[in-house]
Parts: sequence; C-alpha cells; structure tokens
Amino acid sequence: MTAATGRLRLDRSGRSGAGTAAGAPAAHAVAAGPAITRIEDPAFWIVVVPDYEAGRLSSHDRDVFGAARKLADRDGGGVVAVVFEPGEDPGPAGADRLIRFDDPGYVGYAPAHRATAIEALIAELAPRHLLFADTLVAGGDIGRRVAAARHVTPATRVHRLRVDEVVSRGDGARSDYTRTPPRVLLLAPECEDPIAPDRCHEARPVAPPAVDIGDGDGGIRDLGLLPIDPGAVPLAEADFVLSAGNGVTDWDAFHALARALGAAEGGSRVVCDAGLMPRERQIGASGTLIEARCYLAFGISGAPQHLQGIARCEKVVAVNTDLHAEMVKRGDLSAIKDAQEVMPALTRLLEAQARDT
Repeated sequence: MTAATGRLRLDRSGRSGAGTAAGAPAAHAVAAGPAITRIEDPAFWIVVVPDYEAGRLSSHDRDVFGAARKLADRDGGGVVAVVFEPGEDPGPAGADRLIRFDDPGYVGYAPAHRATAIEALIAELAPRHLLFADTLVAGGDIGRRVAAARHVTPATRVHRLRVDEVVSRGDGARSDYTRTPPRVLLLAPECEDPIAPDRCHEARPVAPPAVDIGDGDGGIRDLGLLPIDPGAVPLAEADFVLSAGNGVTDWDAFHALARALGAAEGGSRVVCDAGLMPRERQIGASGTLIEARCYLAFGISGAPQHLQGIARCEKVVAVNTDLHAEMVKRGDLSAIKDAQEVMPALTRLLEAQARDT
C-alpha cells in the first residue's frame, strides 16, 4: 500500500489459505488470517525449546519448528513449545501447545534450571523427540545438558532432516554424519523450511508440571550482558544492521546514526568496491548472509545478490528516492526520501529522546 503523500510505503503481507496437519482434524476457518489447525489428541509429542530471546522467535527458531512439524505430521503427532518468558505466539510457527515455566529462577542465563524443568516435562509427556536450536549459549547448552541427563548421544549441528534420518556436520564442518534421529536433536539454521505463511496452529496454553529448582542459582550467576561496540560484532551475528548503498553520500551522518542506534554497519557491494566500507562489511550473496531482527537500508537499490543476503532478516526498512526500487518493494516499511535528509533527522530524534530520559 502506498500512502496518499507518495512518500511512505507500508507493506504488510496478509495471510490466506488453510493448513491441516496430517492425521489431524480439519482446520476451522476464521474471519481473518490463515485457518487455525487444532490437534486435539495427537498420537505422540515433539517438544521444541526455542531460544525465544526477549520473547521473540528468531528465523532459526522457526526453522526448528518447521523440522518439528515434519517429524510430527506424518504420523499424527503434536508439537509442544516450551518457553521461559512471555512473548510471541508460537502457533504461526507450528506449535499445537504452549507450556511456559514462569518462575523467576528461569530468567536470564539459567541453563541448569531450564534443563531441570525440561526433565520434569519429559517425565510427564514422554515426547518422541526434543528439538533445540544449536546455538552457543541457549539451545545448544540446554540441549546438551538434557541429553547428558538422559544418557543419550544427541544429534548436533543437524542440517538435513527426514523422519527416518538426520545429517549432522562434524570435523569442523568438513564431514557429514548420517544416523537415525535420536531423542535429542540440536538443529543448525536452515535445517528445514519454516511452515507456510498460510498455515497456523493453535498453540493452546497448558499448565507446566511442578518443578522444584530450589533457591540457588544452579551453579551459575548471570551478571548480564557486557557492553560491546556494535562495530565489532560480526554481521552474521548482529541483531540490528544499518546498511548503506550508492545513494549514501553523507558518511558522517551515516556513522553518527549507527552510533545513535547502536547498530552494526553494513554496505552493498558497490560501496565496498569503492572502498567506502571494509570488505568484511559487505552484505549479499558474495559477502555476508545476515539474519538481523531489523535491517535498515539507506540508498540501496536492491540487486538480487543483496536481497539474497537479507532474505532471513525479520524486518526490513528501506529509505530510497526511487519508489520502484527492489529494496523498496522488499521493505516491510519503506520511506521515499533522500538518505541525506533522513539520517540526520533520525539522529536528532534519537538524541532528543535520550535527553528526555
């Protein structure tokens, strides 16, 4: 949709259609959005423990739910999402039930306590598989603790999955290992496609089992996150990326805005070829593929290789003078304006807000 002023473009993709899991009752249509699939009495459970950072599902989390649906749907199973804080509804990602452990002892970095909670859930549900995102400090840690407690060898860094076979990376990503899916699976990004956008499950809330984690800290004290220079964060790990293309000429304003936003800086191939940004900051098929929660692009037309590099970003904001630029079409929010006007205006607004607080 283009606003009447012609200066602001809002693109909110609606969802339509229906989706029904194999072996599940027929979906019930609702007035708006996708049909809701409700699975009342599944033959077995697949448990997914997403990273769910700040109560939001990452693209990696959605891949894991896609894998869970593959394992559940063939034989009429159901998917349980296990979280430790309030946040985003996992139903559109493919969860049939939602269990939230809300004791303060689970807040922050508490892998021992969370593993204890999952152990209690295993005793109650006897799930066929438990799936985790194979990340450094969340799913990867908890999943390995659960596997050790169950005395099973987990499948780690799983990058391909079938109902009867998983393929894991090993030897520093030089070799693949194939095996029958074990009970605990730690999945790599893009291990499976997320479920289709026209499909949504109910994610019915269910009370968690009682768990006694005591008053201790589980042997780990969370001292919070250390302050870090956003410019030192590798682009592939950055949550917020501010990117420049050929339409940026005021580089002082660009760097000032990045500092004000606390964003990592990136650029198109054109600006990196010109030496305006380091090569390691290039985003695209021939640079870095990113998965930022927010990607803010100034003066980038949107070449196919660049769009491939941001395909897994959650939200894309584009500022460009060309209403018909591919980046503008890609944006969830697009402003038709010169970058040199928008960048300092945003910086002034952020600085004013900081003074008010």
